[in-house]
Amino acid sequence: MTATPSFKPARTLLFVPGNRESWIDKIPGYTSDCVIIDLEDSVPAHMKDMARQLVRSKIAGLAAAGVRVFVRINKDEGGYSVDDVRACAVPGLEGLVLPKPEGPEDVRSAALMLDAAERDAGIAQAASLIPTLESARSLHFAYECAMESRVVAVFGAIAKNADVARSVGFRLTPGGLETLYLRSRVVLAARAAGKQPLGGLWQTVHDLQGLREFATFNRNLGMTGEMILHPSNADIVNEVYSPSAQEISYFEGMITAFEAGVAQGRASVMYEGEHIDLAHVQTARAMIAMNRK
Repeated sequence: MTATPSFKPARTLLFVPGNRESWIDKIPGYTSDCVIIDLEDSVPAHMKDMARQLVRSKIAGLAAAGVRVFVRINKDEGGYSVDDVRACAVPGLEGLVLPKPEGPEDVRSAALMLDAAERDAGIAQAASLIPTLESARSLHFAYECAMESRVVAVFGAIAKNADVARSVGFRLTPGGLETLYLRSRVVLAARAAGKQPLGGLWQTVHDLQGLREFATFNRNLGMTGEMILHPSNADIVNEVYSPSAQEISYFEGMITAFEAGVAQGRASVMYEGEHIDLAHVQTARAMIAMNRK
């Protein structure tokens, strides 16, 4: 089994339909950190074969242009699409997004399929997997899914009237408290497994204030990024998941104050009215490092 690939954190992962060539060709001009070219729900059934070949032909060029390319593949009663996996196993693919896994066994099956496809294609590098937890069972086994080979991030698919809402039975409200446990479960599972927790999915794409509030809620819980549906949403979500200039200034001042205290033989200091020790400074350094990525 191939080891889990490394994964540079992503604030935004933008869905683009895999059957819309003109939209795919615009991808290098988008401001999202990654793109997810979709072969699943956004492609009509009669266009699946065409979309599969189109996406295969575009991956290398997009990667050469500096785009981080993921592809969401199809899943039916028999499991994930072998044709999709084999078509996408080309140089330049960063990873596959797995819709609707019921548990770790589905993620494991996809990893084995990707092992075989890369081996047959003579590809040395290992593409990653991002399972999207869209059912009560997959959310129950969130940690187990996150621990599977090749998984670099876990997407907690909280959306109004979609698969997860139907499976769990919640009715999404503006405050979102009915999904607080579900979102927190994804964060804890991913973090415990050493993976990235991803939030989403904001469907009212032209309500930018609502988007900001939704993303901020997720960021405050510990999410590291969002899957998004429209290019106009990228800048707002990127901003939400990036430290502000005020935060960076605060953390830089904290480090300076702490280092001055250490030089005087102290392991803790008072900084802007708060007790600060090494744990706080480690967080400050992590936030500054995030800003430099």
